[in-house]
Amino acid sequence: MGQKEVMRGDMEPRLQPLVRTVLLLQVWLWIGQCLSVHFPNQQSVYVIKGQDLTLQAQIELLDGERVAKVTWGRTAKTSGESLTVAEFPHGASSDGRVAVEQQGAVLKIRGYQAEDGGIYTVTVTDQSGQRRSAQRTVQEYLAVNHVSVMVNVSHGVLHCMEAWGTEPSFSWLHEKVAVTEKVGQVSADGASLHVSGLFCGHFSCVVSNRLGHSSATYTAEPCESTNRSTSVVIVFLLLLLVLVAASLAFLLWRRRWHGHNRRQRLREPYEDDL
Repeated sequence: MGQKEVMRGDMEPRLQPLVRTVLLLQVWLWIGQCLSVHFPNQQSVYVIKGQDLTLQAQIELLDGERVAKVTWGRTAKTSGESLTVAEFPHGASSDGRVAVEQQGAVLKIRGYQAEDGGIYTVTVTDQSGQRRSAQRTVQEYLAVNHVSVMVNVSHGVLHCMEAWGTEPSFSWLHEKVAVTEKVGQVSADGASLHVSGLFCGHFSCVVSNRLGHSSATYTAEPCESTNRSTSVVIVFLLLLLVLVAASLAFLLWRRRWHGHNRRQRLREPYEDDL
């Protein structure tokens, strides 16, 4: 028992530095969780030219902590050049286009232009000097352009393509009427049409977004018009009715003519002298 107590006494001094290290790590991890900043949505933000851009970050602090500084920066996607857009507590920019609100959590830019696009980084510094950052990509909202239709006749599939429009929405027309299941099936993204009926007539793809729409048309072999067939049937029936009426009229006339001649033959010649 005495030997075990001696060994335990020798190990305790060795464990003390390790215990202190673990405790320090826990403290640092706890401190690192005091400040956090992020955007609710990580998807790109699309802004129509001339409209206002608003970016809002969520800053989380422990009770009693406060934000000392918030910096909004932008990095151009093409050139990679970085610059400071706005800072809190300094407030608005000199030209009046840029402003920060809600203690730096909200950035507003009036009259968005193409050069305002890029990767925006918000960096938050608390009173103890800790810094946390979050990023959001901003791009200009572009109209649909250069719509075209490619066709795979052997498989009866039409593909609609668009150059660079933002959030394109696809729809299909056949002979200027929205396609039905009788004509074909549209893919889940709307960009393809699998023709199940006759591959004929005019197939149009219409691509649209918030700025307008554009279309392209593929022309196949002409379809037999149902209206034309119906017209031919109607004309045939009318001609048939005319022929029947003419035949009946001829028969009636012939019957009356024969009856008149018969009455004349029944009269005797001497009856005229009486």
